[in-house]
Amino acid sequence: MRELLKKVFGDLNQKQLKSLGKLADEVDALEPSIQQLSDNELQNKTEEFKERYQKGEDLDDLLVEAYAVVRESANRVLGLRPFYVQILGAIAMHKGDIAEMKTGEGKTLASTMPAYLNAITGKGVHIITVNDYLAERDAREMGELFQFLGLTVGLNQNAMTKDEKREAYVADITYGTNNEFGFDYLRDNMVLYKEQMVQRPLHFAIIDEVDSILIDEARTPPLIISGTAEKSANLYQQANTFVRTLKNEEDYTYDEKSKGVQLTEEGNNKAERFFNIENLYDLNHVTLTHHINQALKAHVAMHRDTDYVVEEEQVVIVDQFTGRLMKGRRYSDGLHQAIEAKEGLQIQNESMTLASITFQNYFRMYEKLAGMTGTAKTEEEEFRNIYAMDVVSIPTNKPIVREDKADLIYKSMDGKFKAVVQEIKDRYEKGQPVLVGTVAVETSELISKLLTRAGVKHNVLNAKNHYREAEIIENAGQPKAVTIATNMAGRGTDIKLGTGVTDLGGLAVIGTERHESRRIDNQLRGRSGRQGGDPGITKFYLSMEDELMRRFGSDNMKNMMERLGMDDSQPIESKMVSRAVESAQKRVEGNNFDARKTVLSYDDVLRQQREIIYKQRFDVIDSENLRGIIEQMVQTTVESAVDTYMIDEDSENWNLSGLTEYLHGTLIESDWITEKDLEGKDKNQVIDLIMTKIKEKYDQKEEEFTSAKMREFEKVILLRTVDSKWMDHIDQLDQLRQGIHLRAYGQNDPLREYQMEGFSMFEQMIASINEEVAKYVMKAQIRENIKREAVVKNTQAVSGGDQSKKKGKKTIYKSTNGW
Repeated sequence: MRELLKKVFGDLNQKQLKSLGKLADEVDALEPSIQQLSDNELQNKTEEFKERYQKGEDLDDLLVEAYAVVRESANRVLGLRPFYVQILGAIAMHKGDIAEMKTGEGKTLASTMPAYLNAITGKGVHIITVNDYLAERDAREMGELFQFLGLTVGLNQNAMTKDEKREAYVADITYGTNNEFGFDYLRDNMVLYKEQMVQRPLHFAIIDEVDSILIDEARTPPLIISGTAEKSANLYQQANTFVRTLKNEEDYTYDEKSKGVQLTEEGNNKAERFFNIENLYDLNHVTLTHHINQALKAHVAMHRDTDYVVEEEQVVIVDQFTGRLMKGRRYSDGLHQAIEAKEGLQIQNESMTLASITFQNYFRMYEKLAGMTGTAKTEEEEFRNIYAMDVVSIPTNKPIVREDKADLIYKSMDGKFKAVVQEIKDRYEKGQPVLVGTVAVETSELISKLLTRAGVKHNVLNAKNHYREAEIIENAGQPKAVTIATNMAGRGTDIKLGTGVTDLGGLAVIGTERHESRRIDNQLRGRSGRQGGDPGITKFYLSMEDELMRRFGSDNMKNMMERLGMDDSQPIESKMVSRAVESAQKRVEGNNFDARKTVLSYDDVLRQQREIIYKQRFDVIDSENLRGIIEQMVQTTVESAVDTYMIDEDSENWNLSGLTEYLHGTLIESDWITEKDLEGKDKNQVIDLIMTKIKEKYDQKEEEFTSAKMREFEKVILLRTVDSKWMDHIDQLDQLRQGIHLRAYGQNDPLREYQMEGFSMFEQMIASINEEVAKYVMKAQIRENIKREAVVKNTQAVSGGDQSKKKGKKTIYKSTNGW
């Protein structure tokens, strides 16, 4: 059927290559005339392209000439002339696709062409690598070419200050790692002043080793900015002690329908006396006020064995609709800790997560995305579905002469490893370099011990000497070099063959087991046979005890080997086994793809909310005057309060005294508005009256403190409130995500439940932000030394897992200069 489809529709990859080839032929045809240009004439082409682009020419119109210019410049500056196949890969990248180019085919040089062309726009190009070594190397080596052509080059690294990073991002082309670009995006959305941001809008990114970054790293937890919160267990205890002294109606009001509980003016006075402060709503006491309000809610509105139960010294929420216990869920905004204080339990630490994002969602924000790698075709469906990128397999410059041997299958691991060591020793003794690929670090250490006993000198690439990774991999092609490494080690580093190695058969690659992903096995094979024309040999050694074989039913094959009387020294070469292994790999790849899609589906809930909050937050720091926005927040809060206390159609059931108490405790003093003022009015008239009074109070406040001071005061309040509430909301979504799978037992779709609850929680957060901003703008005193302050201090960036909640690998990037 597949062959029939190819005949009818033609091979898609061949069609893509044919289309790219037409443009590559034009680049080739232009080469003689470009070669006639002097260095100055070649360099002047950049300004010419910029002018033509500004006048309306499309980048596609400039492509042929721009690529010819880069090709000639690379030849003059670097002594490297891009081959025809590299031009094919470069065109695919400009079109927003992935160029699958085999190891050693010159992906780095190919990327200079789309990078140059897209930098013509002046919007910036990011070239993403898997580690700092490659970023620094490529920025230095390829930077010579870009600088010759009049473009600026930046290098973005973790240890840089904000000013250094800002300079790197302003450059036409910026190199750096995926982690650092993602973290900078998060940190930019935590700044207090617009001038502190470092990134420009995300325009075009070329991702090197794109399958590693967008596929493999998509399975790990996201990038997380964490920090030390100002809230403490001690303050919850103090607020709890204070609230126990309060009396209903005299010190607070409670509305059963809305579960709204509010300090009265007398309650405010008691709080000021209890904590020995002058004004509860002074900005210095924001945290204290928050704790008091949550303690009040915990005591008055939250009832044990109705809203929650205490099990095994833990507060467990009860679902109000089903009555089920919602283990793993926690109330937001510090309410859970307030209940723990009320019940005399140990107060759990609050969330330390301030911001987070997955690589999938970060890179999908770029206007255009491209990639390059040696291995991506097996994951083409995922790239197309998630990122709208096609994978174009680019042919090698010379035909591949590497010999890929059939797998050898042994009955036991012992037999397999004995054979592996013997093969390595034989090749070592004749001087041929050997690269040994392992799936696990433990396997690397085992083979190292066996080789040491056999008298074979070798290098082991593992976590202990990862800083020598590039150096070890670069030298892996020298005579008698034996290198043991995990299959992924050294990606992006070319293995060049040493003197005389070609005559010995090139680099021998020995795989000690099959990875669950065919792509990773192909990556290991691709280490040998560089640039097509290099000789080499690859071979995988398997055993029936390997994890992949065990997981997918190797018992029948093992029994057959035993019936045939085969011992550990006799491997079998069987197409049936090889097909079974590939079938197992396809199943695992499918499972992993489904898992990544699920992760992304859940993260999309946070993505939508994050984009709303980050946009609004930027509008705050970018705006000159926030009064209109804040008045709208106040109005929303007032309308919500009126709906709560005047909910019934029959005005006789309205709770006007409760409404005025709420207004006095939250927005405006008692001498400004009374219950009598509200009598005889409908809802809209009540809202209009309250807003009129509030605007009068606002005007009075502004006149007293000057407009300039009021504008900064508004920003201080808004930023502090949004950051505090958003940080807590992220934690609540994380708690919800961890326990949501249990809903499947009740025949409910966990993802749909997560989407619905996540949306509801977001709406609640927005309402909470509106109310708190309204309260502090109207009630807080303005000090002389108003300044914006971060909600948390001592932040750090964590990749690969939250240090407090998740186990597994993690990389912590310490913040610099107060980040």
